[in-house]
Amino acid sequence: MSRRANLPTKTKNTMKTPSLLTLLVLLSCLLAPVRADEARKPNFIIVYTDNLGYGDIEPFGSEVHRTPNLNRMAKEGRKFTHFCVTAGVCTPSRASIMTGCYSQRVRMHDNPRDGWVLRPVSPYGLHPDEVTVAEVLQDAGYATGMIGKWHLGDQPEFLPNQQGFDYFFGIPYSDDMTQEAGRRAAERQKSNPRAPDLGGLAWPPLPLMENETVIEAPVDRDGLTKRYTEKALEWIEENRDRPFFLYFPQAMPGSTSQPFSSPEFRGKSANGPWGDSIEELDWSQGQLLDKLVELGIAENTLVIWTSDNGAPINPKPGDLSRGSNQPLHGRGYTTAEGAFRVPTLVWWPGTVPAGTECAELCTTMDLLPTFAALAGGEIPSDRTIDGKDIRPLLVGEEGAESPYEAFFYYDGPQLQAVRSGRWKLFVPLETWRNHPHFTRQGEAGGGKPLLFDVVADIASEHDVAAEHPEVVERLMRYAERAREDLGDMDREGSGQRAIGEVENPTPRVLSAAR
Repeated sequence: MSRRANLPTKTKNTMKTPSLLTLLVLLSCLLAPVRADEARKPNFIIVYTDNLGYGDIEPFGSEVHRTPNLNRMAKEGRKFTHFCVTAGVCTPSRASIMTGCYSQRVRMHDNPRDGWVLRPVSPYGLHPDEVTVAEVLQDAGYATGMIGKWHLGDQPEFLPNQQGFDYFFGIPYSDDMTQEAGRRAAERQKSNPRAPDLGGLAWPPLPLMENETVIEAPVDRDGLTKRYTEKALEWIEENRDRPFFLYFPQAMPGSTSQPFSSPEFRGKSANGPWGDSIEELDWSQGQLLDKLVELGIAENTLVIWTSDNGAPINPKPGDLSRGSNQPLHGRGYTTAEGAFRVPTLVWWPGTVPAGTECAELCTTMDLLPTFAALAGGEIPSDRTIDGKDIRPLLVGEEGAESPYEAFFYYDGPQLQAVRSGRWKLFVPLETWRNHPHFTRQGEAGGGKPLLFDVVADIASEHDVAAEHPEVVERLMRYAERAREDLGDMDREGSGQRAIGEVENPTPRVLSAAR
């Protein structure tokens, strides 16, 4: 491994001699009668869909996709309307949910070969010395399983089993990164020197893996949602008698213009393949919730449904064939609200108040510290963790507010926007990457500050920078703080850690023995 500078190594807690008071407390706990359900730590399930838009499901306003099971989840749980990811695209978003950090901090936002999304046979991945939410819970006595899309490095050092997961079933990167897609990418590289450098390596047939072994290649992409669901239900049943954490990153609706779905769902929605895939995702969620009820562990299981970023959307008005982020502004892959703010439902019968809504800003980075607090685990104390403990928001504590003074919107290495409370500021830029307000505002590169009240003006239609110069000034100070800590374009941040890197990467392929 290289690029280890500024990265603390993982350490286990060392044993300390207990004090007399500690021994007395332990003895009293052993003698006191404790009911089994009181002593049991909560289970955690994260369902992380791929490119699902804010307006793609009925609880968030969809009138074209039928999602009865998500309606049930909202009715029995809590809807979060200002829940954000930390990137408008796959790899950096997934790095944040795993580490509780901005992807810029762990350098999973951009790399010299792949750009901002890892491609097959990349030498890069999430550094093994980073501490993931799976490792935090594993150390707290949890069974840890991952079923679905990883996309944080396909080399053996970076795979889920090396990052805290006891079990992995899924694909190591996006389902659209097929052998044929690799051939097309190589052709683009020949004709376009600005295209990502693929290192001359061909992409293998799309591999389905169980733990560290490729068990099928190429995998049938049509059946991924169904197979993932069946495997998830099986894994939950196997681990029902101990605390567990299931990370369930679904493949759909995904990055392709024609999402995949099982034959039972194909052609059944009112919105073509995109709608078919979402309605199958809804079916999958119903299967999961029903299994928890059937096993009698629903009241001890916190389930979170969300997305890795917003939908790519079709620019043609009224065309929902590539998803909807309505009523938010912008598409996925940018720093618009439609890319960062994602539909999020939280379900924990008896603990999360049913039929409620939270409009406070919180993020996927918060899940690591929140789960650690609920599980009695420990978050690393030798490094910065950007996420916050949001238990008060989960349980609807009266007066609970967002723990964020400022939240930062990066497009790869470029800081483009800052949010604080109701205000979101797009900072002035001389050059830009994917600036979401360039077309509408007509400002070359977003060359002036743009300020929006994203609470009152949900579609970000009214620039109010001129009316609130003091807000602009305050948020610009936050922006400078982020640049110093997390970097900006070619500027190094003092708080950035190392990306993982290996020499001579190899493709994940079926072994000759199979």
